[in-house]
Amino acid sequence: MNRFASRVLPGLALGLVFGVAWAAEPKGLLETIRRHETLTSSVADNGDLNPYAVVVAPVSAGKILKDDVLVDNFNNISNLQGTGTTIIDYRPSTKQTTLFAKLPQKLAECPGGVGLTTAMTMLKSGWILVGSAPSTDGTTATKGDGCIIVLDANGQMVAAWSGPTINDPWGNMAVLDDGSSATLFISMAGFGLPGPDKLDPATGFPVRLHQATVLRLNLRIDAGKSPQIAAQTVVADGFSQRADRDNFLLGPTGLALGADGTLYVTDGLDNLIVAIPDALTRTTSAGTGRVVTQGGLLSWPLAMLYTPAGHLLVCNGKDGQVVEIDPVAGKQIYSQWIDSDQAQSPPGNGDLFGIALTPDGEGFYYVEDDMNTLVLGKRK
Repeated sequence: MNRFASRVLPGLALGLVFGVAWAAEPKGLLETIRRHETLTSSVADNGDLNPYAVVVAPVSAGKILKDDVLVDNFNNISNLQGTGTTIIDYRPSTKQTTLFAKLPQKLAECPGGVGLTTAMTMLKSGWILVGSAPSTDGTTATKGDGCIIVLDANGQMVAAWSGPTINDPWGNMAVLDDGSSATLFISMAGFGLPGPDKLDPATGFPVRLHQATVLRLNLRIDAGKSPQIAAQTVVADGFSQRADRDNFLLGPTGLALGADGTLYVTDGLDNLIVAIPDALTRTTSAGTGRVVTQGGLLSWPLAMLYTPAGHLLVCNGKDGQVVEIDPVAGKQIYSQWIDSDQAQSPPGNGDLFGIALTPDGEGFYYVEDDMNTLVLGKRK
């Protein structure tokens, strides 16, 4: 199986049959992606692996140059989940990879320690925020509540935020940032979660809870000072979550903020994407929101981004496809196999996680967990 689109457009097929020298205009970004280039390994010098978050630097600050790509690791050298402590920095301009940050495994300010997740971003003020969903044995049986860690642009920790609204920050952050203030949306997937050995007798799987939330953090960023939480609001709750021996936990992972202030959230266990209206201004929870699309090409949707055309690109966790969605129309418009590793069934199962738009908006970066690599999907 190749890495091109998983289907041929009917209009293009008709043009080929009749020898017409035209092709239908692409319906979105994904149709234009024709090359997938492996850029670098995500494995850190201490052996950390299992890349999760992918973040493109919006500014130059400290050790980071604008457009650098930051990738963190969720596992340590023993491949235990919830124990990764490192962030690498890939520089597209030189094709060099360096270690940006290495945190201690045990951190007093972070309940349970450090296990870096997909919840990572870099602000225009140069600060990096990253979530921790820690464990000591690689399962939720020993998980801690975790925290959100604040790093400076040289990779040094300056603060860690924890508290009753923070429990295993999990999904990729959606961010609105004007420099002196920022609004973050982060899913919290650890509330009340038992270990993977506590099974539901009706299904045989670990028990499923409906306690996962999406937390909005309003940040104040004064010149020369680290970000401070000015306000916090749970804007959505009741999402499905459960422990999983192979994947640590399953819960809401993809977050993307639309131009109109609608927040889109992937719920992998229920195989759907929902919309949370008025996410920037609402003062109460919208519960699990409004269903945008469910099933179809989706197969355990994970990390997600918002394209310049107002579409969503979402990685599948149970196969190696990315799916493009028109959230206004509620339509799944295209899919593409970007990881066709035949060692998994179906191909690419469990390999995809983080995804981020390139600065020109014409491609995307993603990670392949099976190979511990950062990859670029582009037009040419």
